[in-house]
Amino acid sequence: MKKRITGIGLIFLVGMVFFISCNKKMVCSTLSLTTLNSESAQKKPYLLLISLDGFRWDYVEKYRPPNLSAFVDKGVKAESLLPTFPSKTFPNHYSIATGMYPDKHGILGNVFSSYEYGVNFSYKDKTTATDGRFYKGSPIWLEANKANMVTASYFFVGTEAAIQGVYPTYYHTFDPSIKNEDRVDQAINWLEMPEEKKPHLILMYFGDMDKTGHDYGPGNEEKIKEALFELDKSLGDLFKRVEATGLPVNILLVSDHGMSDLSTSKIIPTETIINDSLYSYLDNGTIVNIHPNEGVDIEEVIAYLKPKEAHFKVYKTENTPGFEYKPKNENWGSVQLVADYGYYFLPKARKESFIKREVKCIGVHGYDASNKEMHGIFYANGPAFKKNGYSIPSLENIHIYPLMCEILGLPIPKHIDGKLNKIKDVLISD
Repeated sequence: MKKRITGIGLIFLVGMVFFISCNKKMVCSTLSLTTLNSESAQKKPYLLLISLDGFRWDYVEKYRPPNLSAFVDKGVKAESLLPTFPSKTFPNHYSIATGMYPDKHGILGNVFSSYEYGVNFSYKDKTTATDGRFYKGSPIWLEANKANMVTASYFFVGTEAAIQGVYPTYYHTFDPSIKNEDRVDQAINWLEMPEEKKPHLILMYFGDMDKTGHDYGPGNEEKIKEALFELDKSLGDLFKRVEATGLPVNILLVSDHGMSDLSTSKIIPTETIINDSLYSYLDNGTIVNIHPNEGVDIEEVIAYLKPKEAHFKVYKTENTPGFEYKPKNENWGSVQLVADYGYYFLPKARKESFIKREVKCIGVHGYDASNKEMHGIFYANGPAFKKNGYSIPSLENIHIYPLMCEILGLPIPKHIDGKLNKIKDVLISD
């Protein structure tokens, strides 16, 4: 009896420690990490989700890279993939991963303010970018993990954060210096693992087109084609080696956004809108989030900013155009500055640097999806998909998530924004 009482006391003590820690806004692991596939998971098909950052909707049709062209011609495609607003890297990758708009999944931009945690999130700051508290919803690798399915990632946004306390089974810490061929080798190595350890969901990321687009602008056809054909070689090697495994692998090629040319003469220096006595701000290039200081009335902020409108507009957050929904997340701030298409907010020093180096054009993104240059790609190939270049109209990226759930035999969460019926036509009918 004494041992029984001691055991109950120990369980109670551990439970109290867990309860207290969870009430300090710490991330508490509600899931256990899947390291071995269950028997049912081993019977599921394989899904390879590949993100080609900054890959504009028209690159394949315009330049006809051989391997990507063949991939599209054999499988299915959407005319284009519509990003969420703002069309930035982190929020759009996470919308693809969760089937949610940023307002719901919480990653509002590459940078944003968090009232809940009292800090500013930045994708360049490892302490925030890898902090699972910021990532709401249940990304596809978590849904697979719940089904006892092994998962893997090479640099996909969010996979370096312990979301609900869990990472993918295998993942890599972001390092842009890692060559594409090393990423391809790793994906194949994963697919060659023993059945119980082999990931059925693999996520990959390639940033070539985004970097080239930013550096030179999409109008620099020579540089864009050069980068595209180098990337095409790596992807062609991946496609060939995946096919050689003989596994039923479904491959999704997507991008988070497109790219447009920006004349460096049309940069709006952020210094022109600073007023520390009234508000703080966070700049995402095409949209600036304004957070009034405590005790400052919103109307006072708007009255100060309205006369400064020059190639940008001032809006109360709930009235801001470009969103697919009425924004409600308090982390947006109360007021938004939205740049006119073809203009972009950057610090004055960046603008001066471009002028000094005689850089006349760069590439940017972040505008809303009414501008088709912001659109990305959706291509798919594999046993689950229709063949011979089957095409569907442009679609929003939030619908990819329920499609992935359907392919992997996972339940589709009810709280997401994406709808399977918006994209299911790409699948072979039973």
